[in-house]
Amino acid sequence: MTNVDFLIVGAGIAGLSAAARLARHGSTLVCEAEEAPGFHSSGRSAAFAHFDMDSAIVRALTAASIPLLEEPGARPHPALFIALEGQDKDLDRVEAAYREWQPAARRLSVADARAFVPVLREGADGIVGALLDPVGRKLDAHALLETHRQALGAAGGAIATRAPVTGLALDGNRWSVDTPGQSYSARVVVNAAGAWADALARLGGVPPIGLRPLRRTVITFDVPQGMDVSAWPFTKTVGPGFYIEPEGRGRLLACPMDEHFSDPCDAQPEEEDVALAAWRVEQATTLAIPRIASKWAGLRSFAPDRRPVCGFDPDAPGFFWLAGQGGFGLQTSPALALAAEAMATGDDWPAELEAVGVARRDLLRRR
Repeated sequence: MTNVDFLIVGAGIAGLSAAARLARHGSTLVCEAEEAPGFHSSGRSAAFAHFDMDSAIVRALTAASIPLLEEPGARPHPALFIALEGQDKDLDRVEAAYREWQPAARRLSVADARAFVPVLREGADGIVGALLDPVGRKLDAHALLETHRQALGAAGGAIATRAPVTGLALDGNRWSVDTPGQSYSARVVVNAAGAWADALARLGGVPPIGLRPLRRTVITFDVPQGMDVSAWPFTKTVGPGFYIEPEGRGRLLACPMDEHFSDPCDAQPEEEDVALAAWRVEQATTLAIPRIASKWAGLRSFAPDRRPVCGFDPDAPGFFWLAGQGGFGLQTSPALALAAEAMATGDDWPAELEAVGVARRDLLRRR
């Protein structure tokens, strides 16, 4: 049995970003069930940082994270939030959220919005208003994961792939962790298992927090020949609808913002959701989507209040939750990694989180 200080379960963005920081404080190992990091939600994200989030704490964590996402793995790219008929109040809500954290955001007329995305419809079924964030952030999930992997290795930490946790038990003041190829004894177990976080807790006799994995669908499609969409903003409806973003010069990514409860799994797209994505884009734009270039699905896991959970379990010594990142894991990972480092090591609370009004109690299982 190998002894480590910190054993992180899950090599998605949450687990790897926290592991890279914890490795500075003691021996650190990440156990990943798949053959490579980021196989599930982190590697299937649309990867754009913005403030159109219902939770105030998620917006605050995003604000703390954006300065740390500058390089590598991020580049400036505008975001456009559009209101369809009946979504005026939603647009006001998004504007209020942006005024708090990004004062450069500004309201646009329909004509001005169409100057950025010429295919947006006017009139019936079209847009009625918009908000532009000129300094949004397009993220690179692979680059972010690779940066944390390298930092983890440089600090002496390691990743064990194809190493699902098959046994977990508290043995005195340490956790015994079994995988198919090796057993470990860990002072702290960090549960960053994404959609499997509750299942991991149950394996160790820890009560679950009620995570809900929700499936979301993404498609890509080619635009008409000669149309260059590379400079188009990330474009999202402020209420139910869709979002689109460029995937190079002649291709767009689209999502119908669907949410379907799922058991933890290797999520696959359902044909009706693929069709819904195409239909919603066609309804609000002049684009036709005769052929889908690619399609996939991922799981976004939420705690009951749809806020992330970060901190030691009050009833299981040494068991640390880092779960419930929903669809905002990439854009909040720097701030949550700072929080996990401070909580798991007993360090002072990070100034970056104090500056945005995020306190320890806001992230704990019992808030």
